[in-house]
Amino acid sequence: MAQISLTFPDGNSRRYEAGITPLGVAADISVSLGKKAISATVNGAHWDLAWPIESDAAISIHTMQDDEQALELIRHDLAHVMARAVQEIWPDVKITIGPVIEHGWYYDFDREEHFTPDDLGRIEARMKEIINARDPVRTEIWDRERALQHYRDNDEPYKVELVDAIPGSDPIRMYWHGRWQDLCRGPHLQHTGQLPADAFRLTSIAGAYWRGDSNREMLQRIYGIAFKNRDGLKRHLNMLEEAAKRDHRRIGREMHLFHMQEEAPGQVFWHPNGWTIYTTLQDYMRRRQRAGGYVEVNTPQIVARKLWEESGHWEKFQEHIFTLEVEEEHAQEKAVNALKPMNCPCHVQVFNQGIKSYRDLPLRIAEFGSCSRYEPSGALHGIMRVRGFTQDDGHIFCREDQIESETARYIDFLSNIYADLGFAEFTVKFADRPEVRAGTDKTWDKAEEALLHATRAAGIEPEMNPGEGAFYGPKLEFVLTDAIGRDWQCGTHQVDFVLPERLNATYVGEDGDRHRPVMLHRAALG
Repeated sequence: MAQISLTFPDGNSRRYEAGITPLGVAADISVSLGKKAISATVNGAHWDLAWPIESDAAISIHTMQDDEQALELIRHDLAHVMARAVQEIWPDVKITIGPVIEHGWYYDFDREEHFTPDDLGRIEARMKEIINARDPVRTEIWDRERALQHYRDNDEPYKVELVDAIPGSDPIRMYWHGRWQDLCRGPHLQHTGQLPADAFRLTSIAGAYWRGDSNREMLQRIYGIAFKNRDGLKRHLNMLEEAAKRDHRRIGREMHLFHMQEEAPGQVFWHPNGWTIYTTLQDYMRRRQRAGGYVEVNTPQIVARKLWEESGHWEKFQEHIFTLEVEEEHAQEKAVNALKPMNCPCHVQVFNQGIKSYRDLPLRIAEFGSCSRYEPSGALHGIMRVRGFTQDDGHIFCREDQIESETARYIDFLSNIYADLGFAEFTVKFADRPEVRAGTDKTWDKAEEALLHATRAAGIEPEMNPGEGAFYGPKLEFVLTDAIGRDWQCGTHQVDFVLPERLNATYVGEDGDRHRPVMLHRAALG
């Protein structure tokens, strides 16, 4: 049989027969590691102990001491165990998907009757029985027709739809937790007894549309949390208790700051106490921005669809834009306008008025811009996720050779603001190109290189946040930590070569020719 070479984290290599599993590799290294192993990383991919390795690879073996991999497996396996428990208690329930999320997992079910809080206790009890049974976990690769026929025979229409959506070249992997089976990419643990029976909790029930589509079936979602041990669960439950005490919706109600009501979903009714805080922050930001060389503007809230099409926002954000059809006088058809979802295209219009010289740059424009975005009702959350909001928005129009100095200037500007507000420290993340984006790869290469270089020149080594940039350019995300250790993204700073091109922004350079400015988008308080 063919031989392969596996390279370990310490740089050493060993040769094995092709098809060896990570469990076989772990056992070859030592009997102890073979017993403790829970998964592996093979060429950067998280790998089940039972999956064969067919070619040369870099490999590392994981145990329960590796928090990231251990928690992923624990939460993923518990999602399957929970779904099994639900179907064992209520056999007519249809299963859908159950991904790992921060601190835990959820699984969506189709059931005629509503789950109740009392049901969660029944499900937990059955889950613990499954864990204590130490049922084996095994996996197989099936062909498409076998998988489709299996789910048709078992009346699982959502799984049929999922199998149909798998590309023809991709393997269809099945997992069994004991006698219960699910479609899953894996990896998983080796048996249910590896799960900590005293370190998980089912926390809540919510509604969720199948595949997030409001035109599809409404499902019931059960959430769970899990940790490596009982102490981890206890710490998290204590944190949740402290978070409940600090829930801004509760504080807003008790201190008479604001309220929301169903006649204006996602919009805030500010009370005198809350509005005083709001205007105090706004006045503070005005002073800071004036001192920072910004000029303040105000732009319309209703703008023709044409501008949003030219900027690219219509294509990207159409489902989040509130539109208004107006019977314009003498027009042959209704005009389509939009409530402004963001301020940047309007700021380009301000820049475009009159001829700009290289001597006018950088031009720093700021606005407390009122914006409206349609957010699904299920996503609304107090004043943290709304449909109508004001953004302390700003845009810096500059030359390419000013990106570094303007980035350093903005980081200093933001640092002073956060320090004044009690946040002496913050984390900076670098979000690069998303899959769906405007502009060419060459433009993105230039923008990412410029922003990363400018950030490092300012003395900051950012954490990487792959694929989370804006559709027009990479961005820095400034993350604040609250009193109980939760992280919140607050400020942003983005480099944009795309929008000035789309909206024909130019300035006259020192050479007398027209040039495109670079547009730096920024928000301090959000």
